[in-house]
Amino acid sequence: MVKPAPELLPALACAAPDVGRQIVRWLAHLRTERRLSPKTCEAYERDVRQCLAFLGEHWGELATLKRFAALEASDIRAFMAARRADDVGGRSLMRALAGLRSFARFLEREGLGKAGALGAVRAPKVGKSLPKPIQVSAAKRFADASERAGEDREPWIWARDAAVMALLYGSGLRISEALGLRRRDVPQPGAGDVLVVTGKGNKTRMVPVLQNVLALIQEYVAICPHSLPPEGPIFVGARGGPLRARIIQLVMARMRGALGLPDSATPHALRHSFATHLLSRGGDLRAIQELLGHASLSTTQIYTGIDSERLLEVYSTAHPRA
Repeated sequence: MVKPAPELLPALACAAPDVGRQIVRWLAHLRTERRLSPKTCEAYERDVRQCLAFLGEHWGELATLKRFAALEASDIRAFMAARRADDVGGRSLMRALAGLRSFARFLEREGLGKAGALGAVRAPKVGKSLPKPIQVSAAKRFADASERAGEDREPWIWARDAAVMALLYGSGLRISEALGLRRRDVPQPGAGDVLVVTGKGNKTRMVPVLQNVLALIQEYVAICPHSLPPEGPIFVGARGGPLRARIIQLVMARMRGALGLPDSATPHALRHSFATHLLSRGGDLRAIQELLGHASLSTTQIYTGIDSERLLEVYSTAHPRA
């Protein structure tokens, strides 16, 4: 018998043992077969736990597999209303509904019932918020090691930070993808212009990399005091271990203050800037989708809204009758 992980014990306390056992198996399925990230699994587990706790009070009894399969749409709507009353936002409610549907599909595949009511509940509407890219000139300055020359840090760390930020902007990588690169993944300048990146769900994709970005990486490698074996991470921290995303986030926070940029100027904003600046210069939307590693074109299409917004802003400020 599979023992539940310690973090699942709160979920088992608010449901019958048969439900608890299936939660353990479902989460193992999400991690191993669906390859969902640990944070997504944690969020799904938390959402299902909260729903089970609510249903227990709502029904006046612990949720069993049989009772869960008999869910009615009104039960789910009551749960969503209770969460919204606790000031839970639309995106979190969408995720909660997605987690519950995932659990229900898993039970159905295992022949343990079908919670059809979950399909009858509409996902809450979520207002679309456009990403906030950084201006081209500012994005370039983030990759300039001389911008940090006044800081009390070692030159190799300046070079490392410049290389990471140049990679985020030059290739549109997520910070986790950049910091997950091994030394053998990065070609020498002049020896190649493509990176193989592992993104969400352990999916790999090829992305182009600029020669000047490769040159910055090699400058960092040449003066890094730590050993950088081919199978190890190419970007390391002050003590030689894998570089944490928080370090780059703090570096950007210091720099955006010096550059007079808003709090939205984060490492992920460099990825937004990559996509927005390509699109504004005539880049093909589907090509940008491939470069970013988006599973759906609809995710990439949000950048068309930024470009339209920019054009309207230019129009309103430049047209004599605006």
